[in-house]
Amino acid sequence: MPLLTERLTPSAPDLKHAADLLRHGALVSFPTETVYGLGADARQGEAVAGIYAAKGRPSFNPLIVHLGNTASAQKYVEWSATAETLARAFWPGPLTLVLPLRKDHDLSPLVTAGLSTVALRVPAHPTAQALLKQFAGPVAAPSANPSGRISPTTANHVFAGLEGRIAAVVDDGHCTVGLESTIIGFNGDKPLLLRAGGLPTEDIEAVLGITLAHPQNDDITAPGQLTSHYAPNGAVRLNATAPRNDELMLGFGDIAGTLTLSANGNLTEAAANLFGHLHELDAMGGTIAVAPIPMHGLGLAINDRLKRAAAPRS
Repeated sequence: MPLLTERLTPSAPDLKHAADLLRHGALVSFPTETVYGLGADARQGEAVAGIYAAKGRPSFNPLIVHLGNTASAQKYVEWSATAETLARAFWPGPLTLVLPLRKDHDLSPLVTAGLSTVALRVPAHPTAQALLKQFAGPVAAPSANPSGRISPTTANHVFAGLEGRIAAVVDDGHCTVGLESTIIGFNGDKPLLLRAGGLPTEDIEAVLGITLAHPQNDDITAPGQLTSHYAPNGAVRLNATAPRNDELMLGFGDIAGTLTLSANGNLTEAAANLFGHLHELDAMGGTIAVAPIPMHGLGLAINDRLKRAAAPRS
């Protein structure tokens, strides 16, 4: 039987209600600066299993745990000097760190998909921060969309994909970054770029004074690494300079489209618009042609999402 999915506001009483729902094992979607997350108490196995069921998410795909501050994050992982440097520079914000689990952690094994590491983030969005403070615990929260589909940047996107499957959505408008977090893992002490995202790679490299390495295999070690992901219903054609007769055009810069990510070539604006524009074009039906996006700054993350959206479907 479908659930009645409540639409909540960012008011203090509604956030208290949302926190109570989480404590009782229910699923609550809430906004972050990146995308809307689908939250569950990361310590309750049945609640975390509910995330996988609601999204239709493969159980080998780990989840990000959201926390209110760095001190809370340190309770669950083996902290390092590099993690401290990155946390001081970029938390709260669109950065996820994958670190070894402490032996005394109390997270559900479903959160980590059986791995010995866990992905942690401290979001900057004031409503996410207020909810995490009210809940006072770890919240597992992947993007609030059916698995493999376009990520949600508004509450209406969440309702379109998950209404009747989750308890509530905290509606606080449009997400400002619009791309999932950048994910950094470690090979020993060596930082690895596991997923490009809403924090430009160049910013991280500037703080660390290194060029980030990439994993040497295709194992799933962090969220967002599935080959086909973030996909509309129809096919996606990349690096198009003009639409074909049957295509909708997603433009950028000088290449105008049915919808345009940024007419003046601003990658920050393009990132914020990406998932929302894909949702709109998807609703129109048909193939989507996408203009070329530069491969620097946030363009790395935008191209990563578009490549996965265009990948063959399993």
